[in-house]
Amino acid sequence: MSALGNDGVAARASDVWKVYGSGEAQVVALRGVNVELARGAFTAIMGPSGSGKSTLMHCLAGLDSVTRGEISIGDTQLTGLGDAGLTKLRRDRVGFIFQQFNLLPMLTARENILLPLSIAGRKPDRGWFDTVIDTVGLADRLSHRPSQLSGGQQQRVACARALVTKPEVVFADEPTGNLDSRSSAEVLGFLRSSVHESGQTIVMVTHDPAAAAYADRVVFLGDGQIVDELTDPTAETVLDIMKRLDTLLLVNAGELAGSDAGPVR
Repeated sequence: MSALGNDGVAARASDVWKVYGSGEAQVVALRGVNVELARGAFTAIMGPSGSGKSTLMHCLAGLDSVTRGEISIGDTQLTGLGDAGLTKLRRDRVGFIFQQFNLLPMLTARENILLPLSIAGRKPDRGWFDTVIDTVGLADRLSHRPSQLSGGQQQRVACARALVTKPEVVFADEPTGNLDSRSSAEVLGFLRSSVHESGQTIVMVTHDPAAAAYADRVVFLGDGQIVDELTDPTAETVLDIMKRLDTLLLVNAGELAGSDAGPVR
């Protein structure tokens, strides 16, 4: 993959391996992954179950450590950072959106959105807060608790919460997995507009070709390796590559068998 200058890279994985267990129980989740995720772009990560896509995102976000290789957010290497350093980085520079929304039921939408800033002891940027609220279309729902909101509205609250801190990169793990098609389109449209209108960086794991079509670039994983990528995707072109993935995996397996990349120690 083409190298980007540091100013153009939001997150990077360099020869990243992730291994769980040992001996006969060893599972290699990531095999020498190299990828650069552009700043101000919407990137989707796709692959079949067990391909390593969620593991890669968790490593990129500092939620999981790597067995070998390096992860960086901007110019900061996560490898070697202690717990305190990782906690500060995740709090101040990274946003998260999860499939399960993860809203606190006793708080209003406004309080849920502002929670990361409250925890960090930071005051919200009023202008940016208003921009985010206008973008997600929740101005008339801020006093409502999660139980009073639809699933799509709850996920939009979660999106606003991830963006209100002005993170360098937002990681979204199957953000539309629990939503109907209309709500999914609303959330994905918001994520896309936050990239193209506000310069946000989004990295999304998804299994849905229609969701991936909202991205600027799709990276495909199989057996812990990047096997293909696509720019300016459509649902049809994404689906075509997913259908060809079995063949691509066979080719990569042959290349791996012929290389000198042995087991991870």
